[in-house]
Amino acid sequence: MTVRGSGFRVLGSSSWFRVLVLSALCSLPSALCAQAPSAPAFDSTKAYDHLRQIVSIGPRPSGSPGIERTREYITEQLKTLGIPVTRQAFVAKTPIGEIPMVNLIATIPGARKERISIAGHYDTKLFREFRFVGANDGGSSTAFLIELARVLKARANGFTIELIFFDGEEATLRDWGAGDHTYGSQHYVDAARKTGTLSALKALVLVDMIADRSPRFLRESNSTAWLTDIIWSTAQKMGHGSIFVGAGTAIEDDHVPFLNAGVAATDIIDLDYAPWHTPGDTLDQTSARTMQVVGDVVVGSLASIEARLSR
Repeated sequence: MTVRGSGFRVLGSSSWFRVLVLSALCSLPSALCAQAPSAPAFDSTKAYDHLRQIVSIGPRPSGSPGIERTREYITEQLKTLGIPVTRQAFVAKTPIGEIPMVNLIATIPGARKERISIAGHYDTKLFREFRFVGANDGGSSTAFLIELARVLKARANGFTIELIFFDGEEATLRDWGAGDHTYGSQHYVDAARKTGTLSALKALVLVDMIADRSPRFLRESNSTAWLTDIIWSTAQKMGHGSIFVGAGTAIEDDHVPFLNAGVAATDIIDLDYAPWHTPGDTLDQTSARTMQVVGDVVVGSLASIEARLSR
């Protein structure tokens, strides 16, 4: 039920009748009497425009001119929205040498100081033998977070929202090996431990490879069950049960350092993507519709996540 003060019309001219009607309305829950304007919906057209701009930069591996241009683009877009961005710079020791990396952290205030983080990586894997632009792998999560920032800036958030763009998710060597991956998320967790701010982080939702034209998101089995349950049940209620499916699989990704640190975390990822880590991971292999589904589900899950954390 929605009560709109400006659109409510009372038949008759008796002032006492108007008073009685207004009094009756204001005896309803306050949320109905003084309802705040709803936040704008996630717009995949805007998200896909960001994706197009990001892919046009070209390869964006950690430490490259391409990733610096991507940082500039992210920062400028969020600045336009009035959202401050913090650069969390560090030097990662990798099998191919030291690489300067930067996490970008955008903070949107909420009613509580405790944080819910929504994150993704913005680097692309380094391939010397071919040109890899990572439209889905690296590009989709980056574009998604920029559009999500626009939506959440206008939302009445129960918790402070932190959007994290991780550097260094990809392994520097060809294969994913022990310790050679998730540099940005590991650094974030280590830094938050040192500053004593990790305890205020109550949940993390990771998005990765979310623009496949034929999406099928499996439940990541290492993730926090209650958090995954909320997101998958929201998807079911929205009619996306054929996309967010009940089968599970274990995946190492940027959420794992948070799980290891005791933070509730889940991963929305579709690894069943034929062009993964090939020259074919290009814009034409991605879908704005899939980004819309994920955007609707993530935004639609937030109220339930906030309610669960407020118990």
